Amino acid sequence: MSLGDSYATGYRPANVPAGTGRDGFAYLVAERSDLRLINLACSGATSAQLRAEPGCAPGNRGPDAPDLAGLTQLDAAVRTLREHQGRVGLVTVVIGGNDLAPCARSQDPLGCASQAVADVRANLAATLPALREAAGDAPIVSLTYPDVFLGAWVSPAFPNGQGLARLSVSLFRDFFNAALKSEYEKVGAKFVDVTATTGGYGPLTEMTQDPTYGQIPTPVAKVCALTYFCDHTDVHPTPAGHEAIASAILTATGR
Repeated sequence: MSLGDSYATGYRPANVPAGTGRDGFAYLVAERSDLRLINLACSGATSAQLRAEPGCAPGNRGPDAPDLAGLTQLDAAVRTLREHQGRVGLVTVVIGGNDLAPCARSQDPLGCASQAVADVRANLAATLPALREAAGDAPIVSLTYPDVFLGAWVSPAFPNGQGLARLSVSLFRDFFNAALKSEYEKVGAKFVDVTATTGGYGPLTEMTQDPTYGQIPTPVAKVCALTYFCDHTDVHPTPAGHEAIASAILTATGR
């Protein structure tokens, strides 16, 4: 069972070639683990909406997703877990990116991020105990995100892109991801640091020759390959990015 935002639904931006949506990480993990996927995620969801906003527009759901009319993701998850008690092999959660995303264009990115992280922590604290109780012994795997803000290094949309990219490393490693890990570990969830998996903590002094952008830091080149941020200022993973996330989950769960 998958909960979360557009990373979990397998959303692909309109200005790139269309896909089926089934190349999203949740679909890849289910297929490779021989599990049937129940994808409750909703594109655009914040941490508050996951627990408190009923419904999800049809265009914001993943392929073959159940109708959430009248239910929050959390309510739908609790109900589904109880109905299938003992038969759920894995629960994945990815949430918080839409809380943090506006900070990329904020005049005070650190102040904005501080408030966003506080909000995410409060919402997770109100969500995760209910999810854990309903899940019983089923493993819960929590995810963070690639550091897409690294892509600001090459993006003309950000006048101080290199400064934002440098700031983002500590923001993700020491602030956002540390807060997520702390909340998930309180309920015994396994934390998969996707930022680390996708090279986000590497030194910005290590350079790579990129075919599009020339000589750029290796972590920037990685995020350009694994997300659409550098080319389209879009935070979503490319198919290679979903592959990387799926592989990290399968490794963490021994599947």
